[in-house]
Amino acid sequence: MTFQPSTLAQKLVTRASGRTGLAPGDIVNCRVDLAMFHDSSGPRRLKPMLDELGATIWDKSRVVLVMDHYLPERDEESRRIVRIARDWAREQALPHVYDGQGICHVVVPQHGHIRPGMFCVGGDSHSPTGGAFGAYMFGIGSTEMLGVVVTGEIWLRVPHTLQMHWSGHLAAGVTAKDMMLHMIGRFGMNGGEYQAVEFAGPAVQALSMQERMTLSNMSAELGAQAGLIAPDATTRDWLAAHGVPEADLQGLDAWATDPGAPLTRHDFDAGTLAPQVAAPHSPANTAAVGQHAGTRIDVAYIGACTGAKLDDLRAAARVLRGQRVASGVRLMVAPASQQDQAAARAEGVLQVLEDAGAELFPTTCGACAGYGDSVGDGTTVISSTARNFKGRMGSATAQVYLASPYTVAASALKGRIADPREVLA
Repeated sequence: MTFQPSTLAQKLVTRASGRTGLAPGDIVNCRVDLAMFHDSSGPRRLKPMLDELGATIWDKSRVVLVMDHYLPERDEESRRIVRIARDWAREQALPHVYDGQGICHVVVPQHGHIRPGMFCVGGDSHSPTGGAFGAYMFGIGSTEMLGVVVTGEIWLRVPHTLQMHWSGHLAAGVTAKDMMLHMIGRFGMNGGEYQAVEFAGPAVQALSMQERMTLSNMSAELGAQAGLIAPDATTRDWLAAHGVPEADLQGLDAWATDPGAPLTRHDFDAGTLAPQVAAPHSPANTAAVGQHAGTRIDVAYIGACTGAKLDDLRAAARVLRGQRVASGVRLMVAPASQQDQAAARAEGVLQVLEDAGAELFPTTCGACAGYGDSVGDGTTVISSTARNFKGRMGSATAQVYLASPYTVAASALKGRIADPREVLA
């Protein structure tokens, strides 16, 4: 039998399906290694359906529940939703529950639940974050999650791979967020065609693990099913530092796209990339920061799974060290997890941000999901979140611009949208 080169996506689906010789377009049933959901997508929707069917969870050790959307509870409705989740977790004796530890897409890998080669689903559209670790992970709805929770399986159409190949090196003040906004601007929010997007090339390999997570996370905004990065030494070191046993980190080299595998390749030069800004009301409304420079802002928000991890907080602190945010600008900082917040506190990063005038908010989804301290009417916001859809962060009259933490911090400093490279220089 002749060797058929395969993409990383094909290899991951082949392992999960137990089938061989798969080609894009084939429909297969896949065994799920991990099912993740949160207080908004999980128990309040799953419990009634499970009760009605008289069904049970196929394997509790493979289920992870994170409370992150409706914390801290601010009204009766949020208290009800979180209470359902807590009661159900206790009733089911779920072994993996993270209550108030941070945002699911950050907390789940930080606790060693995602490893290369796995096949995972999540009850949230940003679940492709898991692809940063060489796992096939995608978001599904509550009805599909019911099927997974009962059977441990889900069907899948083997995806075609769109490879985003980045050569060169990013300049200081330019990040994975800028890479992602540029790709969404170029291809649009349906550019991924619900296929597998793979990020590759020297500029991707040079990224830290948390920066890779930003790329995979925002595959959702590109319209992809999954956003994959082949695991390497960076992956191994990060996972080992987060409690993954050495035995589970063997054979990482196998999880890579073979030369000559069937894919569509798009080339980018990281060295020519400027900081990017997406204007209201779509991540696809992206242009270089210069096109929006000078736009006055009221709020600068550093938060969300795609914009407030430790690396993101460090980036903001590099811009703001020894400075104060502009008069009349509100700088809101909501770290992505308790773990990242503690590390930022220990490193002095949070002190730098607070000295600059930042207000610290809970380590939850917060304003990104329009919950809690959301933005007010008529405000102009620059945000490190993944989406700027009309009304998503609160008021439908707010104008939300998306950018990297460097650009958000530089804009807070100037009181208007600003190029972080000028501040860093």
